[in-house]
Amino acid sequence: MKLELRTPITCTKEEVLLCFQVNPAESRSIEPDREKFLGDLLKEIILPAGKYLFVQCRTAAALGQEEWLDMAIEQQKDGLWERHKPGDLLYIRHLYEDGAFVTQIFRPIT
Repeated sequence: MKLELRTPITCTKEEVLLCFQVNPAESRSIEPDREKFLGDLLKEIILPAGKYLFVQCRTAAALGQEEWLDMAIEQQKDGLWERHKPGDLLYIRHLYEDGAFVTQIFRPIT
């Protein structure tokens, strides 16, 4: 889904926010190579305000990297199908809320 974040999100001690560069060669592919998809891990503690592709998953156990990477690739495919232009950053937010683990994926739209 498309989301407009009007104010930045600053993570608390109970949350984790990761920010990866997406490999530019894979960032606009409808069938990206999952082995080459993620680039460098950047140090981010704030999710900036802006327009994003957004997906969220609530589970009984925290998702591992393979699971959220699958979500990110599907998010890219859906975004491209809907004619959005995803940016080269990928934000992964992990938190525990209302008795469940939540993984949120934000991808800036350029």
